[in-house]
Amino acid sequence: MDLRYRYQTYEFGLQDIHLRTLRDNQQFSDPEGIAEALGISSASWPLFGIVWPSGQVLAHFMSSFDVDSKRILEVGCGIGLTSLMLNQRDADITATDYHPNAGAFLATNALLNKGAVIPFIRTGWEDADSGMGDFDLIVGSDLLYEREHVALLASFIEQHALQKCQVVLVDPGRGHHARFSKRMVALGFEHQQHKPAETEYLDKPFKGQILQYQRG
Repeated sequence: MDLRYRYQTYEFGLQDIHLRTLRDNQQFSDPEGIAEALGISSASWPLFGIVWPSGQVLAHFMSSFDVDSKRILEVGCGIGLTSLMLNQRDADITATDYHPNAGAFLATNALLNKGAVIPFIRTGWEDADSGMGDFDLIVGSDLLYEREHVALLASFIEQHALQKCQVVLVDPGRGHHARFSKRMVALGFEHQQHKPAETEYLDKPFKGQILQYQRG
């Protein structure tokens, strides 16, 4: 089927980010079976292409975060709202996602915002070293879907974290972040968490947390 799109603008202070997203979570197109071969079902296929509340919270939090001189990695970027916003701040941002279509959407949206090309790597948390190197700051939103993601995500972050590193994750409250935080502490990170200060840009109250980890 032909994909249908939605065009939206998200405001971050005086900064506007324009997005081409999937129209809704009923969209699906995998004619060559690439996503299916990666284990992505038709039901989960469109999830990358929609803006989710956790993604908005992360983007707003990072809109005023100190990113000067930091090499930044967004894990599981999906539609890439945070990466696009950081790109407009002239941050050194690299994005990753498992979905085979995420990179093309990110490139389209970078052009839509007249921004620089954002380096993108399609990789999974179990994949061999992608050669991306190490980062000063690693960010992501709504990554801990399942219990088994705790160990996988912690290992992936450790693989790409400098000894002195910050990690910022937004978790909507799926029940796995406590185990994840224990993993991160075991890797030498200090941990704190808090509710986002303001979420008036969301349609509904946000029940999740901003998780922050720092090492070195």
